[in-house]
Amino acid sequence: MAVREGLLSLLQPGPRYGYQLKTEFEAVTGGVWKLNVGQVYTTLDRLERDGFVVVDVSDDDQKSYSLTAAGREELGSWWAATPAEDPPPRDELMLKVMMAIESGRDHALDVITRQRTALFAVLQRHRRERPTEVIDPESLAARLVVDALVVRAEADLRWLDLCESRLNTPIPQNPASRNPASQNPASRNPASQNTERAHS
Repeated sequence: MAVREGLLSLLQPGPRYGYQLKTEFEAVTGGVWKLNVGQVYTTLDRLERDGFVVVDVSDDDQKSYSLTAAGREELGSWWAATPAEDPPPRDELMLKVMMAIESGRDHALDVITRQRTALFAVLQRHRRERPTEVIDPESLAARLVVDALVVRAEADLRWLDLCESRLNTPIPQNPASRNPASQNPASRNPASQNTERAHS
C-alpha cells in the first residue's frame, strides 16, 4: 500500500498535522485501510529526510507538515507512473493452485473446486453486504471498495475456470518431440549420415 504517496497527496492542499493525516487517509479510503499513527510519523520522518516535506513546530510543540517543491515533483511522478509489465504479484491463490498441480491433476482439480466454492460465497457476500470496516457505507469510497472486491473475486473465479479448462485439455505435443530419435544424430540412419558426410 502506497502510504508514502498517499500522505504526499493529502499534503497537496496545504499543511497538515500527523494525526490529521491519519484520519484523512482513512476517510479517503473509506476506512478500509487503517493506519497506525506510528506508521504515519515514521513515514513523515522519511519524507522529511528525503526532502519531500518540511516540518514547522508551533509554540505548543505541534508539528505541521508541508510539501516541498521536491515533494510536489515526487507526487507528480507518482500520478504519471503507469503499471509496468512485471510478473504478477505473489498471490496465495495462484501459488496454491500451482503447487497443487505439482501434486497431480486430480488433487489440483479438487483444490480448484474448493477454492471456487469459497470464492463464489465471498462474491455473493460482497454483492449483498457493505463491508463493516468502512466509515460511511454510502460514501463513494465505500462503493469503490466494494466494486474492487467484487471485480477481484470475479477475476479469481475466471482464472480458476481457465486453470480447470487447461488441466482438462491435453497439451498438443511438438511433432519433433514425438520421435526423439530424430533429435539424436547418433541414432539416425547410418546411410543418411554417410550421405551428409559425402556432401560436406
